Amino acid sequence: MTPTTSAPIASSEELRARESAHLTPGLQHFAILAGRAMAKGRGSKLWDVEGREYIDFIGGIGVNALGHCHPKYVKAIQDQAEKLTVGSFTSEPRVKLLELLAKVLPKHLSHLQLYSGGTEAVEAAMRLAKSHTKKWEFLSFWGGFHGKTMGTMAMMGTTAKQGLGPFPPGNLSAPYANCYRCPFKLKYPSCGMLCAEFARDAVKHQSAGALAAIVVEPMQGTAGNVIPPKEWLPALASIAKEFGALLIADEMITGFGRTGTMFASPELGVQPDIMTLGKGIASGFPLSALAARPEISGAKPYAAPSGSSSSYGGNPLAAAAALASVSTIVDEDLAANSRRQGEKFLTRLNEWKDKFPFVGEVRGKGLFLAMELVSDRETKAPLSKEKTEKLYQLGVAKGILSMSYAAAVRFQPALNITDDELSKGLDLLEETLTELSRSA
Repeated sequence: MTPTTSAPIASSEELRARESAHLTPGLQHFAILAGRAMAKGRGSKLWDVEGREYIDFIGGIGVNALGHCHPKYVKAIQDQAEKLTVGSFTSEPRVKLLELLAKVLPKHLSHLQLYSGGTEAVEAAMRLAKSHTKKWEFLSFWGGFHGKTMGTMAMMGTTAKQGLGPFPPGNLSAPYANCYRCPFKLKYPSCGMLCAEFARDAVKHQSAGALAAIVVEPMQGTAGNVIPPKEWLPALASIAKEFGALLIADEMITGFGRTGTMFASPELGVQPDIMTLGKGIASGFPLSALAARPEISGAKPYAAPSGSSSSYGGNPLAAAAALASVSTIVDEDLAANSRRQGEKFLTRLNEWKDKFPFVGEVRGKGLFLAMELVSDRETKAPLSKEKTEKLYQLGVAKGILSMSYAAAVRFQPALNITDDELSKGLDLLEETLTELSRSA
């Protein structure tokens, strides 16, 4: 009998070529630039199919709260997969998840609905706001990102939506409180929070008197992990109240310990009417949620039969994954670890600001951090795409994965990243910055 042999492992190059033959263009830019095919992950480490090791500071863009393949998470999914995976009927994992979420969320947000992705939850929040207020306008912010469906893209505050209109009517927009890149060229706090006044005026002068909600990220993710002044969210809550609108906090990336607290909104002084949740809620499994005040959640048509539901939302397998994720975040106090490791991370970022002239700004709350790369500190002109992509590829070659391919470099590693993983990753990242400075 001829002995069998295992087939040789395909290389990253071969797998990327085979994938590209069928996958439409538009994959995440960092995945294309890396040119690597990943084989496995543990904690904050990844290995590609060739066996090369990487420290992961991307974390699935804030999705990977528990790190790769946390034992409790893996077991929960395996156990549930043997029992029941799909269906809209009541299931124990969904009940337990809803009960746990009601405990960890602000007490007034005790009614929830489960979905599959962030965009879906934000769209649901928009439907609920319209149902409750009987109005149809939304105020969103420059630099904001809430998804890629037509409703959420109407609120997108970037050029990425160009060429995709027309969008649903009723969207108003105003500048976000991004102090480093203030559109008014003012300095905080002497600015008097002009951006908040501008938002009020935007509603006053642009609205048809039908503002349903203000939709805002407590801290903006896609724009570069932007952290607003403490007055920002309370000012928006005041504007919402003034115009009889709801406040929707999109906590997709900031929720579940990412910023060093369980949720960013209460820490920033507001109690939103609706909160949208995702990413770390299930540590990579497709599940998102809407949390709302009970006096709002029953509004129709949102709450009509089948009005708030979703085909895949809260299915038993996804619910089991989310239950494992959230319970582990709570049981292992990962919000506290996010604070501790975030402080160490921010200390190194500040050292780099002193050391490298092209580091113009650093910022962070917990493990939600960023550094702005500039060609000139006075003008704050972003570092060229050529140089940032070079920095990213230097990192890949050294074994550090970060979102350094853009001038606003974002960091959101796993909440349970260890001291050794963090230290090694920071050392490798500093090596790439040093190499870039020598070649400049």
